[in-house]
Amino acid sequence: MRSTMEHAQEHGASLEQTQRYCVERPIYNEELLQGQLHRRERTPQTLRQKIAHSCRCSSKKAKSHLYSCLPILKWLPRYPVKEYLLGDIISGISTGVMQLPQGLAYALLAAVPPVFGLYSSFYPVFLYTFFGTSKHISIGTFAVISMMVGGVAVRQVPDEMISVGYNSTNVTDSPEYFDAGNTKRVQVAVTLAFLSGIIQLCLGLLRFGFVAIYLTEPLVRGFTTAAAVHVFTSQLKYLLGVKTNRYSGPLSVVYSIAAVLSKITTTNIAALIVGLTCIVLLLVGKEINLRFKKQLPVPIPMEIIVVIIGTGVSAGMNLNGSYGVDVVGNIPQGLRAPAVPDIQLIPAIFVDAIAIAIVGFSMAVSMAKIFALKHGYTIDGNQELIALGICNSVGSFFQSFSITCSMSRSLVQESTGGKTQIAGTLSSIMVLLVIVAIGYLFEPLPQTVLAAIVMVNLKGMFKQFGDVAHFWRTSKIELAIWVVAFVASLFLGLDYGLLTAVAFAMITVIYRTQSPQYRILGQIPDTDIYCDVEEYEEVKEYPGIKIFQANASLYFANSESYTSALKKKTGVDPCVILAARRKAQKRHAREIKKANALRKKAVLKLVNSSTNDVEASVKHEIANDELPVNGRSASPDVSIQDVSPDEREHFVEPKPSIHSLILDFTPVNFVDSVGAKTLKSIIKEYKEVGVCVCIASCSGPVMSELTRLNFFDDTVTRELLFHSIHDAVLACQGKDRSASQTDFDL
Repeated sequence: MRSTMEHAQEHGASLEQTQRYCVERPIYNEELLQGQLHRRERTPQTLRQKIAHSCRCSSKKAKSHLYSCLPILKWLPRYPVKEYLLGDIISGISTGVMQLPQGLAYALLAAVPPVFGLYSSFYPVFLYTFFGTSKHISIGTFAVISMMVGGVAVRQVPDEMISVGYNSTNVTDSPEYFDAGNTKRVQVAVTLAFLSGIIQLCLGLLRFGFVAIYLTEPLVRGFTTAAAVHVFTSQLKYLLGVKTNRYSGPLSVVYSIAAVLSKITTTNIAALIVGLTCIVLLLVGKEINLRFKKQLPVPIPMEIIVVIIGTGVSAGMNLNGSYGVDVVGNIPQGLRAPAVPDIQLIPAIFVDAIAIAIVGFSMAVSMAKIFALKHGYTIDGNQELIALGICNSVGSFFQSFSITCSMSRSLVQESTGGKTQIAGTLSSIMVLLVIVAIGYLFEPLPQTVLAAIVMVNLKGMFKQFGDVAHFWRTSKIELAIWVVAFVASLFLGLDYGLLTAVAFAMITVIYRTQSPQYRILGQIPDTDIYCDVEEYEEVKEYPGIKIFQANASLYFANSESYTSALKKKTGVDPCVILAARRKAQKRHAREIKKANALRKKAVLKLVNSSTNDVEASVKHEIANDELPVNGRSASPDVSIQDVSPDEREHFVEPKPSIHSLILDFTPVNFVDSVGAKTLKSIIKEYKEVGVCVCIASCSGPVMSELTRLNFFDDTVTRELLFHSIHDAVLACQGKDRSASQTDFDL
C-alpha cells in the first residue's frame, strides 16, 4: 500500500515537471483584441426602474429579509435538541459563572455602582440571541469598553463633584440609594450606551459593516494593550485600598500612578492581602485549566470560586467594619423600571460614542469571524452592527452601559461545548437570578477581589507586548502602527489615541502607494514568464527592450516618483538626451560656423596674393588643413545645411540604449487624471528620442478609466496597449526588425 502511494506521488511529481502547454495565436494589442470581441448588450436601468425594483416585494424576498433581521427564526426551528442542548447547558452555566463576577468588576471600570454591571450582563446578552449571527461569542461587559465608558463618565462628572463617596455601609435599600454624583455618572454611561447603539444601528442599516477593516489587527492589538495598562493602573487603588481621584484624558495613566504613589503610605494591608491572595488563586486556576484542558470536562470556574470565598471571608471577619476594606455594598433586588436616557448629554459625548461604537463592533466582529472560520459558517457584518446597536440602545433604557464581545468568556463558551446562542441565553438567565433573588448575598464582597479579577483577566492582553518582536521580524510598517496605537492611546487617552492610530494607519497606506517597489523585468528563457532581473540569475533582458513594473496604482500621489523611478531604472532620461542633442547640435553649428569663417579668410588670402607662386599655394593648403570639425577636415564648401541628417546623428546626436519600453500595468488598480497625464507625457517624451512606449496587461476597469479621461487620441492609440507582456515584447521585436530592414534597404 505504501509503495503504491509513493509511486503515485512520484508519478504526480513527474507529471508536474513534464506537463507543457503550447499556444499559437496572433500578437494581440488592445485594438486588435477589441475588434475580435463582441460586447454584451446591456440596457442601463433608469433611477425610477432601480427604485421600483428595490421596492418590489415577493414572499421569498420578504422571508429573506425577515430571516436576515431575525436570524433566530432561521436556526431555532432546526435546533437539534439531542445533539446541542447538553453542550449549550454546560456552556451557558460555565459562561454565566464568569459573567457574574466580571459584570460586577467591570462596573468599577465604568465608574458606576456594581449592580449596573449585572444589568449590562443580562439585557444585551438576551437580546443578542435574537439578532446576532455568531453562534459562539459571549456578549456583555468588556474591560476596554468599560474603561472607555469610565473615562467619559469621570470627565463629565469629576470626583470633585461627588460630595459623598460610594460606600455600601451608608446606603439604604431604596432605589435612590445612590448619591447625586454616582447618579449623574450612571446617566452619562447610559446615554453613552444609547448613542453608541444608535450609531451602530445606523451604520448597520446603511450597510457600513466594512468600517471595521480600517481597524487593522496591529492597530487593535496596540490599542487594547494600551487599554490594558489603563485598566491595570485604575485598579491599583482598589487593590491597595487607597483613596485617590480617578483621572481621564491625556496623561491620565501618569496622573493615576502618581496619585497612587503619593498615597502609598495609607495602603490598607488587609485589602492588599486579600487582593494578592485572590490574584494567586486566579493565576493558579488559569494555569491548571490551561495545562489540563483536555482532561477537564469543563474549566474550573475560579472567578466565581474566588468571589464566593471572598464574600464569605469578608462577611465572617467583618472586613469592612473591622479593617476598613471597601466592599461592593447594596445590590438592590429586582429589575429597575425603564427610563429614557438624558438626551441633553449627547453633544458632549458624541465623539466618544463614535469611538466606542466602532471599537465595540471591531472587537465583536473580529472574534465572531475567528469562530465562524473555525466551525464552518458565515457571519453578516452588517447584521452584527444592527445586533450590537439594538443591544446597546435598547439596553440603555434599562440602565445598562456599553457592551461588546468578551474574549475570555467567548473562549470559555466555545471550548465548553457551546453550539448556539442558547448558551448565551442561559448565562443571562443566571445573572437574572442573581439580580432578582440572591444579589444581596454578594454585598460583603470586597472591591479588592473584583480588582484582582480584572487584573488577572488582563494577562492575555499583556502578552500582546510580544507583538513587538513579531512585527519587527515580519513588517516594520505594522510595527510602527502597533507602537503608535499603543503610545498614543497610553498617553493621549483611549479616545484621542484611537483617532491618532487610525489617522496614522491611513498615512501608512498613502506611504505604501506613494513609495512602491520598482522593478525591471526580464524573461525566463523559452517561456512567456517575466521576473525581476535583479532577483534571479536565469532571467535575461531582451536587447533594446526594457520592461518596467511598479507594484502600485498610478495617481496624483506617486506620479512624480513613478516618472523618476522609470528614468532611473531604465537608464534612459529623454530630457537629458534631448538636452545633450541640443548642446551637441549647437557645438556642431559653432564648429561649422568657425570653419566657414576660416574658409572665407583663406579665400581672402588667396585673392590678395600678388603672385601665383608655390608659396601662395602652400599657404592655401595650410589654411584649409587648419579646419577640423569633429576630428574631420572641412572642405571649403562645407556649411551646416550641407551636413546630412545621418551624418549629424552619427557624429553629433546621442542615441538611447533601447528602442522599446514596456510598462507592466498588472499591479495597477486605478489611474486618475494626473496619472493619465503623466502616462501620456512619458509616451510623448520617449517618442521624441526614438523610444516606443507600450503598456502591457492593462485591466478592463483601468482601460475604462483611461477612456473616460480622454487618454487616447491620434498620437496615443490603443495599438500601444497589449494583452500581456509577451505580446508587447514580440511586437516590439517585430517593429525593430522592420525598422532595421528598412534602414538596410536604404
